[in-house]
Amino acid sequence: MSKDESTLILGIGGVGMHLAQRLVHEGYPVTVIESDSDLIEAATESLDARLICGNAMHLSSWREANAQGMGLMIAATNDDSTNMLSSLIADRFGIERKIVRTRSIDLMDGGILSQEDFKIDLMVHPEELVAQEIYRLVQRASCNDITAVGEGNMLVLAMRVNEDSPLIHKTPKELSEKHTEYHFRVVAIARGISTIIPHADDQIRPLDQVFIMARSNDMRPLMQMMKIEHKKIDCMMILGGGLVGSRVAQLLEKEVEIKLIENNQNRADELASDLKYTEVIQGDGTDANVLVMSGLDVTESFIATTGDNEANIISCLLAKHLMNRNNRDQHTGHGKTIALVNKEDYLVLASTIGLDIALNAKISAANEILKFIRRNEILSVAHLHGVDAEVVELIAAPGSDIARKPLKKLASYFRQHKILIGGVEQDGVWKVAVGSTEIQPHNRVIAVCSSQNLKKVRQLFN
Repeated sequence: MSKDESTLILGIGGVGMHLAQRLVHEGYPVTVIESDSDLIEAATESLDARLICGNAMHLSSWREANAQGMGLMIAATNDDSTNMLSSLIADRFGIERKIVRTRSIDLMDGGILSQEDFKIDLMVHPEELVAQEIYRLVQRASCNDITAVGEGNMLVLAMRVNEDSPLIHKTPKELSEKHTEYHFRVVAIARGISTIIPHADDQIRPLDQVFIMARSNDMRPLMQMMKIEHKKIDCMMILGGGLVGSRVAQLLEKEVEIKLIENNQNRADELASDLKYTEVIQGDGTDANVLVMSGLDVTESFIATTGDNEANIISCLLAKHLMNRNNRDQHTGHGKTIALVNKEDYLVLASTIGLDIALNAKISAANEILKFIRRNEILSVAHLHGVDAEVVELIAAPGSDIARKPLKKLASYFRQHKILIGGVEQDGVWKVAVGSTEIQPHNRVIAVCSSQNLKKVRQLFN
């Protein structure tokens, strides 16, 4: 393995652990420096990496980790100053690429000290990434989510299948044969706590969350065919005035009528002063009476961003019921819920019990970091919310296994490793891939795979 792929991670808390697991899955050699012996012990059982119990501010720990032999350093401790200083230390050890996680937005504006001053190649702010994601999702109110891939030429639509959906009890093969006027593929299905990378004969069932890829020009008529109305959100409620909640309000308050509920009186007073166009209410957002008195019954979207996973999930379920109790159509743009869920085990659970979208700050941060790491071989990567699947854009190498053969000849390999080819750019035109599609060298391709099989996709294209 080359020096470029040898990775040193400082801190194995939330972001650090998630990154380490994903990099190990992809075959990167990972070394970790962590000061908490309990975290080291826990990681020993689940992580195939070199673990060093040490301090990121002690040069002896860096030398023990063989820092001079590393090509990449990721500073993900809970202390911003440690992370930023670590970039300077990494630079002195000759580590070429340095990534730093920070919680302070002020450190990212470049006013006094810039990233270049600290030799930082990428600075990641998890809470800001989640806030920007919520901002995007609110603007996509007509469905659960739309993810742009291939520089926006292809879109992935997420939707819940209800009893009157034209997808119900159909297979991807039947859908493509019936709706020949649209070019689309069902690329993933979330069923309960399971993720399915579907094949031609997999039947879509009621309550499945289905992910459909189509060319951007085909998406609006496709949504009309699926009875998805495009509606703008005018009124929303945010629970929690922490880093994420306050930032979402700041981003949206000039476009949407916002009511923000914060339990802490001092924080509520501070927010009321800082947010000029947001109505700040002090109260307990898990109390139905507080939500009703705050006007939830006329609210179109509810976003829970407190630091308590259970409170976010419970309040979203409660809000979902209250928003839709006046016989609103739950499959239109009304009554949408988004929960910040920091415990990964709860993410799939949240989507199976009625929440529309559950977001995780450390996954958002990890995705941003992984895009940077893979930029030479993977053009882009996106994680689909509520499902264990990645959407990746790659270029087919001339001697790769994927090139110069119909995709149907690789069907058994795709099925074994949960891989699906969704789209391909040929002669400057993006197309939805089918069994007869032949990928040529240097074609740009969009693949969908389970997270743990991303390494297999890389191998297929290299």
